[in-house]
Amino acid sequence: MNFGWIDPALLRDFQAEGTDAYRLCTFQDGWVERFGSDVLISFKTVLARQQLLESVETWARSSGIQVRRVFARFISRKNEQREPPRLIIGDPSESFRTIATEWHLKFGIDFGTGYSPGLFLDQRENRRYVRHIAPKHLLNCFAYTCSFSVCAACSGASTFNIDLSKKYLARGRENFALNNLSTVEHRFIADDVRSVLLRLARREERFDAIILDPPTFSHTPGGKPFQVGHDFEHLLIGALALAERDAHVLISTNCSALSEHALEVMARYCLKETRRAARFYRPLPLPDFPCGTGTSSIWLALR
Repeated sequence: MNFGWIDPALLRDFQAEGTDAYRLCTFQDGWVERFGSDVLISFKTVLARQQLLESVETWARSSGIQVRRVFARFISRKNEQREPPRLIIGDPSESFRTIATEWHLKFGIDFGTGYSPGLFLDQRENRRYVRHIAPKHLLNCFAYTCSFSVCAACSGASTFNIDLSKKYLARGRENFALNNLSTVEHRFIADDVRSVLLRLARREERFDAIILDPPTFSHTPGGKPFQVGHDFEHLLIGALALAERDAHVLISTNCSALSEHALEVMARYCLKETRRAARFYRPLPLPDFPCGTGTSSIWLALR
């Protein structure tokens, strides 16, 4: 079985650029990711879990990387069946928290509070692009733990962070603190993104960078559902109303039914509806993610 482990040269590149969070291995029944000194195995079958665990131990010895703990999680298509990762190697009395770095920025990782530990590795190139464009005012919808906002803030931006979860926004504030960034010029709002976009439009607020990376499906506290295949179009139209003339807008999803081509078709329709024009930019492929894996993303450079 070919596990496709990370190339040693790429590993050295990550180390040189100050990154210790990346995909180590991908195959049809699972994958392995590194977060600082910890490793997370994601598996579809019990056999895959055992094979990947054995391969992790072999990889660690050959690469000279010290692995402190190994966690594992079962990959379920249904959100209600998703559980936090379980510790399979390491001291259970220790905190399940750690810190990962990406281009020398620090991000808090917690394997004990949810299915995802706090940093989506397949968004690394999009975070790099945020640092490249260095916006002044970033709107981060579905902000999660605010990794995009940390990248913008380190270049001097003010940010507006929206997420349904107060818990995740609190972790976002912690990520600011990890990087010695004040939160004075940053807002954190626990609410439905759609409602907040309407309020911002009424206040005529404008942003030169907007992040739209919604979940595939979610419910607001009031029970109003969000389904990316049905609601993404309306979401983008609402965001475009807040975009400055030369703004950059990221549209991204991990929904397998929405390819980059589908995102582009949707974006062209929304631009036409709002009488906006844009150039399209697709992020560079990630060297640690095989083609066809990871998130689908397109940047709109408005004009």
